[in-house]
Amino acid sequence: PMELILVVVGAIVVTAVAHQRGLEPALIIVVVGIAASFLPGFAAPELDSQVLLTVVLPPLLYSAALDFSFPTFVRNIKPILGLGVGLVLVTAFTVAAVSAWLVVVPLTFGTALVLGAIVAPPDAVTAVAVGRKLGLPKRVMAILTGESLINDAAALTLFLVAVAQVAGTHTFIESPVLLFAYSAVVGPAVGAALGYTTLWIRNRLNNPGLETIQGLVVPFAAFIAAEELHASGVLGVVVAGFVVGSGTLSAGYQTRLQERYVWHAVDVLLEAFVFAYIGLHLRFVLEDLRENHESLSEVAVASAIVLLIVLAIRPLSVFLMFGRGVLLRHVDRTLSVPIPQSGGRGALGVRKRDRPTGKWRAMIDHRSLSWRENVVVSWTGMRGVVTLAAAAGVPVTVAGGEPFPERATIQAIAFVVAVGTLLLQGWTLPPLIRRLELSGTDDEKAYERDETLKAERMVHEAADMVLADFDSDPPAGLDPRVLAEIRSTIARHSQDADEMPDPEAHTLRAEVFSALYRDVLAAQRAALISERDAGRIDDEAVRAMLERLDLQEAGVTARLESRL
Repeated sequence: PMELILVVVGAIVVTAVAHQRGLEPALIIVVVGIAASFLPGFAAPELDSQVLLTVVLPPLLYSAALDFSFPTFVRNIKPILGLGVGLVLVTAFTVAAVSAWLVVVPLTFGTALVLGAIVAPPDAVTAVAVGRKLGLPKRVMAILTGESLINDAAALTLFLVAVAQVAGTHTFIESPVLLFAYSAVVGPAVGAALGYTTLWIRNRLNNPGLETIQGLVVPFAAFIAAEELHASGVLGVVVAGFVVGSGTLSAGYQTRLQERYVWHAVDVLLEAFVFAYIGLHLRFVLEDLRENHESLSEVAVASAIVLLIVLAIRPLSVFLMFGRGVLLRHVDRTLSVPIPQSGGRGALGVRKRDRPTGKWRAMIDHRSLSWRENVVVSWTGMRGVVTLAAAAGVPVTVAGGEPFPERATIQAIAFVVAVGTLLLQGWTLPPLIRRLELSGTDDEKAYERDETLKAERMVHEAADMVLADFDSDPPAGLDPRVLAEIRSTIARHSQDADEMPDPEAHTLRAEVFSALYRDVLAAQRAALISERDAGRIDDEAVRAMLERLDLQEAGVTARLESRL
């Protein structure tokens, strides 16, 4: 425990220094950790792989899902599924096939597939942090975040199947396809059930402190419950996060603000710990190889090959998935044989299809990414916590009691890939984004501005309706001048603390003021949510405006209370 505390404290100190210097904390922590691992007499803290999976992964996923709107997830579902499931499977099987075929180290296809599943899922934490800092377009950010929410589920399910094949153990369902389908259905069902249960309990607690504590338990409960049913704990956590994130609008403003800051602190703490843990174990991975009499040069060559595959397969796959349409349209335009609107064939035999626009199809964004966006998405393949936890989770022995074949080699290669992608892609991603001059386009900025203005207009209209009702039916017993004063103060969003009534003075003026202010806020929130649910305003604009209302209410309440 003492070593773990020192690791966390050290990681936080390095994070603080990196922020002050304008550097990416994850990369600095890894480098400092690697250097520290070679200090004489240093002993790295050891954690069971299940601890890494059940303690570190669920809160990180849950926090990302809380902040990520479900409509945005659905809108970008095509690239998210392509990257989060398709690319994970392609990467895993390519690594397995090449590693088994080259025979640099003696891996069978089964053990190579275990390695492939371990190194397949990227961790978007660093990429999203860099992208947010450098102002990547919102759609790219949404795709990267959505990918990180589901790729772990695909990789861990494949890892489970591959390990069972090599070790001779039995999975819950023998057919890999049926097992994946079962995980993909039951995991989200468990998460949804826990999410709605959480909201039901919250509506009855009415206590910000207790509600926040309960929220901290949800990701662990969702992960463990789903895993106990042999389903995907990752998908359980993600769906629970979506449900609770969309339902906290009915909670009090204090709960929402408190949770936002608590989860941000948890993210910083866990991310710092994970990257420190990765760096601190480099020396010990090398020592394990020596103890197993493995040739370090052979493992180094194999690691370099797998790292190159992982770095190359993503750009190639991204181009095939997202870049083909752009290329085909460019060739058609160049050859001056456009695809006819009436449904004929273009220069390359591409037929324009007229599909009926259903409700779900209308929600999905079918626009292609630009070539610059494709380049950035293809270079965001840094590996992290799942690769680390899965590598640690390779069993020591198979069903017959013999050692798991090439366990130390698999762990070493996975470790090199994790550190290699973090350092290579992590260092080069910021200059790449700057070089491509890829920030939000003018159209995107105009759209965001329009949606923000729309949200502001809705908020003002909702307030005007409540104030109009107040004017038409004012409460009895107050001087008309006092009523006019209350109305004008509320209308100015209660900017002047001196005009506010003492909250503890149970006068009619204080009661009317607070009741009217609560009515205005309730109407504003209800208007925003109903317009969002009807699909007439962007979900992210609504969230931003709701946060402004929360902060406004917190400010007004604090000023009222400070009068005491």
